[in-house]
Amino acid sequence: MLAIAVEFLHGTFRGDPDGTAITGRLQRGEWPPSPARLFSALVAADGTYDRCRVTRVTDGRELEWLEQLPSPKIHAGADCHHQPLKTRFVVKHDSRWAGKKKRGTPEEVLVHQEYVGRLGVGERPGVRVALSDPRVTYVWDEVAPPDEGVLDALRLRAARVGFLGTADSPARVSVHTEMPPSATECFLPDKDGDTVIRVTQAGDLEILDRLFDAWVERGASVTPNQFPALKHEQRYRSPSAPVAVDRGQVMAWLQLGRRVSGRRITPLVGLFKAAVLSQHERIHGEPHQVLHGHGFRGKGYEIARYLALPNVGYPRSDGRVQGLALWLPPGTDAEVRRKARDAALAVRRLTGNGLDVAVERRDEEDDRPRATWPTRWLRPSKTWATAFPVIHERRRAVDLPEVTRWCRHAGLPAPIAFWSGRTPLARGALDLAPVEVNREGKPGLPYSHVAIRFAEPVPGPVVIGSGRQRGFGLCVQVDD
Repeated sequence: MLAIAVEFLHGTFRGDPDGTAITGRLQRGEWPPSPARLFSALVAADGTYDRCRVTRVTDGRELEWLEQLPSPKIHAGADCHHQPLKTRFVVKHDSRWAGKKKRGTPEEVLVHQEYVGRLGVGERPGVRVALSDPRVTYVWDEVAPPDEGVLDALRLRAARVGFLGTADSPARVSVHTEMPPSATECFLPDKDGDTVIRVTQAGDLEILDRLFDAWVERGASVTPNQFPALKHEQRYRSPSAPVAVDRGQVMAWLQLGRRVSGRRITPLVGLFKAAVLSQHERIHGEPHQVLHGHGFRGKGYEIARYLALPNVGYPRSDGRVQGLALWLPPGTDAEVRRKARDAALAVRRLTGNGLDVAVERRDEEDDRPRATWPTRWLRPSKTWATAFPVIHERRRAVDLPEVTRWCRHAGLPAPIAFWSGRTPLARGALDLAPVEVNREGKPGLPYSHVAIRFAEPVPGPVVIGSGRQRGFGLCVQVDD
């Protein structure tokens, strides 16, 4: 592993996260200090290539190795106090305006009290972050260790870093191959994280060299904001963020070549399941039990769901099926998910049981047809209503405890209210006959349309009831 530890000697940190500190409106400072800031400090510590001063050890090769690494974990205390600093006035170092009046904003025309004949200019210092723990550690725990030359060069560069951020944020930086004493809280890279942190990518060293050359030629008019290629943002999950609940994942969104009546849901979904299993056997061999359910001994919602996606919930919805989706349950192995996705995306046509329809992968750049749009089924909502009727799990009266049981088996929180009816409650939802719901040779169960309401918005897809593995009980969001 590789770990770079930073200790802020004053217990505070001040840095401009995105160039907005000069506006005076910044209310929260950068925290934790970004890996991109750390990399820039290491570059500045001894320059690059022919600019290196410790020429026998550092030569820039260690920086090229470091910029190739993935985004690190960041161990840093999350409980910090962000203090916006007031504007202060400093001498304007411009001889052209000495002793002269200048039109402009008030802070630009004030004469500086300590320097007669000189103008004062407002400086907006941004936000100072007071730290609960002065230690920050950047950890790459799944990388091959560098050779001793690279490691020694990084250690020498780290020893030359005097501050991180502004000059009033003195810091001690050190490089380790074992985990040093660190803050217990950790910011983790997560594409669904709640905070954005700037990171380093391959090629940044070359851009920083170009920026330095431009600064040498043109002076302070050159700023990093003029080089947008340096800006790489990565989502991180902060320690205070709620832990994401695994509610399963839709592995494939497919579009039908023509619309199919929603009354054909049973044969359509049956053909889709058979096609996925066939393609899986052709591409990857024997399908996993989660895809077909044979020999599966688990209870609840641990089996794949094959979903038909109808046009429902809009003023002119007609209930025709426009797409298909394959959902896999929580805890499914990543390799099983990948193979199932390959199989589903390989389906090109469904033929049989009076159906002959082409199937293609949904165009991610197109939001039509709306029934195949993932947001249509995934967007969180407090209230959901069935597009296809829900098949009851038991022969008993439908009350709130029974609907709560359906939701619990489907991996959903308990509802706070529900509505039930024999006819659809959403525009375009399907009013099916018993022969269109119950499978031949299987005992028939009662079914109905319901709308359920949760205390907090619940993300989809929401599918409840006994027939959820074959698309019955699929729900659509209902506006309050």
